[in-house]
Amino acid sequence: MTGREILHKMKVKAGFGSSSAETGKGKSKMWKHITHGYHLVKGKSNHPMEDYVVSQFKKVGEQELGLFAIFDGHLGHDVPDYLQAHLFDNILKEPDFWSDSESAIRKAYELTDSKILEKSMELGRGGSTAVTAILKNGDKLVVANVGDSRAVISKNGVAKQLSVDHEPDKERQEIEDKGGFVSNLPGDVPRVDGQLAVARAFGDKSLKKHLSSEPYVVEEDINADTEVLILASDGLWKVMDNQEAVNSIKDIKDAQAAAKHLTEEALARKSKDDISCIVVKFQ
Repeated sequence: MTGREILHKMKVKAGFGSSSAETGKGKSKMWKHITHGYHLVKGKSNHPMEDYVVSQFKKVGEQELGLFAIFDGHLGHDVPDYLQAHLFDNILKEPDFWSDSESAIRKAYELTDSKILEKSMELGRGGSTAVTAILKNGDKLVVANVGDSRAVISKNGVAKQLSVDHEPDKERQEIEDKGGFVSNLPGDVPRVDGQLAVARAFGDKSLKKHLSSEPYVVEEDINADTEVLILASDGLWKVMDNQEAVNSIKDIKDAQAAAKHLTEEALARKSKDDISCIVVKFQ
């Protein structure tokens, strides 16, 4: 077994996943009713799997954090791999994380993107979307995203999207103000400078003058009405809307089984993209 393969197996065991088909589960040590599971399936494209996940609980002093993320790469897997290894560390290193999580996350996203651009010779010309969710002590959720990976929460059976799909058409004015353009060719989706189908992402050095990495950030209280949190790449959301996803797993108690069910449902609906999904159950 090579060193890379050993490192990969260690990542999977720790709750980090990134291969053709991976699955895993875990639960909070402090809040026994909160469990999580993830499942990834490679799409039908010729390139290697470009989705990466983080799904774990971490004790920080007397606090406990749930750290969940989907990183959906494009033009290579090096940028999402870097995000998987570094983004949460950069967030938690921010001195104001506990007092002002939104500010800390914005700073960490900016810092991480700068580091990726500095390492472009090593990491390549690609980039990655991201959706991150940090659960603080079981009762406060902070979600951030760039791109079109999505976070959806269900309360009393009603789906609510916590992220924003950063689509080029929606941010055309901002892109044009920076000197870029949005193509909209027949039979294709809108693209930044005719290339990228999202208006915000990490990396993508060649497009960075016209491409934002500023995250959308929102906080959400977790209460007795909260049932489930779903994080997934656009391989799921291209074929399923938010309420359909929530309804599809409402009777599945096991979080890992729920995540696997969502990916299998996306495949059944002919999704051709890489599909990664995290489900957090509040039982």
